[in-house]
Amino acid sequence: MNRALAVMTALICLLFASAGFADQPTPWQVDLQAPVTPIMQEIKWFNNYTLWFIVPITFLVLILLVVVVMKFRASANPVPSRTSHNTLIEIFWTIGPVLVLFFIAIPSFNLLNAQLTMPTNPDLTVKATATQWLWNYEYEGAEEPLAFDSYMLQDADRAEIGKEDVAAYPRLLAVDNEMVVPVNKTVRLLVTAAPTDVIHAFAMPAFGLKIDAVPGRLNETWFRAEKEGLYYGQCSELCGKDHAFMPIAIRVVSDEQYALWAAAAQEDLTGANRALMASAGQPTEAGVRVAATENN
Repeated sequence: MNRALAVMTALICLLFASAGFADQPTPWQVDLQAPVTPIMQEIKWFNNYTLWFIVPITFLVLILLVVVVMKFRASANPVPSRTSHNTLIEIFWTIGPVLVLFFIAIPSFNLLNAQLTMPTNPDLTVKATATQWLWNYEYEGAEEPLAFDSYMLQDADRAEIGKEDVAAYPRLLAVDNEMVVPVNKTVRLLVTAAPTDVIHAFAMPAFGLKIDAVPGRLNETWFRAEKEGLYYGQCSELCGKDHAFMPIAIRVVSDEQYALWAAAAQEDLTGANRALMASAGQPTEAGVRVAATENN
């Protein structure tokens, strides 16, 4: 029954196949990752906006340092000034920073408000529980409970799972079971850590998402991914010797793909993931081949 369901899911998912996309850190990256959520779009805009203040201020301070070094060095100014204060400079030095902080504070508060205001009717609620050193995802509100662990993908397991494409499933970032969510849907994310564990942090750069996972405390946040693809993040709180080996992967798919995956995952999570990989084109041929092998 499970094998037949995996094959059927793979074939139906191919009807909704789309090009694979994976967003991840790149070598020598200096900019933020491409925004996928409305919040991340605002964060990227705010980052560029603050540069209009940071860059001129940096050059102003640099120029002032050069002037002071050249004009007031001992050889050029053997008799130093004993001026204790300058009213005009003090007024400028007070009003200038106040204005800069004012223009930065308003959009900053607007962004914080957007981040912290929870949607009233989320389409999906997922609980992420951190443990040294893995994530457990639990989908709430479903007719049948769906929960699974997500470990960092080991190189020895790539062929078995069908994730040999290192470009799509990079080393130290890929996982065996991704969190799967539908595109353009509001996802309420509950984040915590195991009661006897330490503090972790759930961070997904492309989503503009970062929230602590604290033992005994349930934090919540939200996101709405507007582009299908596979996105990577990591635990961002030092949590022990394997802190660097606790990645996060979220696969954003269409409504049809998500419905098929959610139904199949109740019976066979591995088969559902393979079928979803096939429909997402990561890799299609391998995914169908694995499903066909299971059927035989």
